[in-house]
Amino acid sequence: IVLLDNMSPELLRQAVAIRDEAGSDAELEASGGVNLMTTADIAKSGVERISVGALTHSAISLDIGLDWL
Repeated sequence: IVLLDNMSPELLRQAVAIRDEAGSDAELEASGGVNLMTTADIAKSGVERISVGALTHSAISLDIGLDWL
């Protein structure tokens, strides 16, 4: 799997075309700038996977300490 980070849909399409022309069986994963507004265009580029970092970037953290006296 090759990660394609922060690429426009056009650049993703070019990467898919290069992979296909080379006859590679590598899967391509798009990451960076992925949200509900960009997902459809990214999916249409031909990549096999889309990674969404917002799931972890926007998660609320909880700091729990286990202090022994």
